[in-house]
Amino acid sequence: MSDAAPAIPSYASGTSDVPLLGDTIGDNLDRTASTYPDGEALVEVPTGRRWTYTQLRDDVDVVAMGLLAAGLKKGDRVGIWAPNVAEWTLIQYATAKIGIVLVNINPAYRTHELEFVLKQAGVSVLVAAVSFKTSDYAGMIEQVRPSCPELRQVILIGTPDWDDLVTAGRAGDRAELARRQGELSPDDPINIQYTSGTTGFPKGATLSHHNILNNGYFVGRLCGYTSADRVCIPVPFYHCFGMVMGNLGCTTNGATMVIPGPGFDPKATLTAVAQERCTSLYGVPTMFIAELNDPGFESYDLSSLRTGIMAGSPCPVEVMKQVVDRMGMTEVTICYGMTETSPVSMQTRADDSLERRVSTVGRVHPHVEIKIVDPDTGLTLPRGEPGELCTRGYSVMLGYWNEPEKTADAIDRARWMHTGDLGVMDSDGYVNITGRIKDMVIRGGENVYPREIEEFLYTHPDVLDAQVVGVPDAKYGEELCAWVMVREGAAELTAEAVREFAAGKLAHYKIPRYVLVVDGFPMTVTGKVRKVEMREKSVELLDLGDVAGTHHA
Repeated sequence: MSDAAPAIPSYASGTSDVPLLGDTIGDNLDRTASTYPDGEALVEVPTGRRWTYTQLRDDVDVVAMGLLAAGLKKGDRVGIWAPNVAEWTLIQYATAKIGIVLVNINPAYRTHELEFVLKQAGVSVLVAAVSFKTSDYAGMIEQVRPSCPELRQVILIGTPDWDDLVTAGRAGDRAELARRQGELSPDDPINIQYTSGTTGFPKGATLSHHNILNNGYFVGRLCGYTSADRVCIPVPFYHCFGMVMGNLGCTTNGATMVIPGPGFDPKATLTAVAQERCTSLYGVPTMFIAELNDPGFESYDLSSLRTGIMAGSPCPVEVMKQVVDRMGMTEVTICYGMTETSPVSMQTRADDSLERRVSTVGRVHPHVEIKIVDPDTGLTLPRGEPGELCTRGYSVMLGYWNEPEKTADAIDRARWMHTGDLGVMDSDGYVNITGRIKDMVIRGGENVYPREIEEFLYTHPDVLDAQVVGVPDAKYGEELCAWVMVREGAAELTAEAVREFAAGKLAHYKIPRYVLVVDGFPMTVTGKVRKVEMREKSVELLDLGDVAGTHHA
């Protein structure tokens, strides 16, 4: 009989002497406003608008009462389709105050995707920007409105629609608002965030107050936030990085939210940090690369920066070193998560070595459990062995909106969320993400599921069959490459032609950069497409070998 001790399992739980918050989002905002009434809550740099916590709470209440006046009640769905503007934040907290489920709509969406989300979530009121960059939101809404019977009202930001909402709110009944707020439970659904779907359409991850309030709180705590911190948020609000790690990370800790601009711009971001003396800066690696490479970088005073978060896709080691050395973000942290888990389940700590911060995604978050399992048996593997990462705890979503079967596929009977990511846990509990079981592509922090693109390509009259894989890219980490079989007698199909076909129908980040016209796909003996082989072959055919060798954490 062996005396050797059994191997330590790849399991970790985030013990913490800081309890979870038991508030709703609205009650928590009220609590913060009482604690820091004159503290600065929100700054919108392009317009110069500013709110103290008292002013923010008051304006949130007005918008909430405006929504009540529009006949909305607990559980109704309100869509938000806009870039990063102060009104986005007001709607986020106003809907939470009265139990309305906020449906985040990606500003890059086009008519095909917008229509799907409005119908799938049953959105009755849509708050939207009139336009942004090349997106004519008002025009696209009019296009899809006839096929969305549940959509009864559209409120365009910056127009009389918004003014009417505010006017109605100012005349609202505060006692009624308090009554509605008092009827909410922290476990109520409050937010739907869509993730690209492996079945061709996005799935609506449904999150509660408890999910996202606590995740924002603990992300902020691990960054060391206090009321003295000012967080520059150039990442999009529609995504959990902006609205949870950003906005809720600030309001739960009394810090200041700083909006550098409606969309990411390196100059605007650097200007905001310098002008507002930001102590923290968020971004995906491509954002930090753009900032560091800005021609005027050296002219910005970034001495106020202390911390920040880099997340969304693997961080190149050299970039991380420059963020620490040239931007002064000595306490920068890396986060790992997914929309379905509110999002963060692992984070590096401020006192972790640079080596830890560039080679791992950190350790388990407070009050969360993680494990690495054998994807076939579901059994927990010993530390040091790669397997599928699973996470459990307060942060796991309620489920996919109106999709119980897909929910059951993702969350097992013991409430473990199966991430589909491959990871390895070391002896100290740090995790390194080594790949993905799913064939998801992460392009510049955006998750793209090839199946959705493939289904779309099938609608092209010349396409017989299509398969999409991710290939390495120096700027975005990964880019999309479509392998296409064309119908007999069809004209030659170029990447340009495919892009033209997809323009206006698919979000820009979902449009394949490369198109390879082929006679067939590499298959397994059971008839499954061998995507690993396709990716390798694509790298070879497109001469991307040098890019594939780039060192990432």
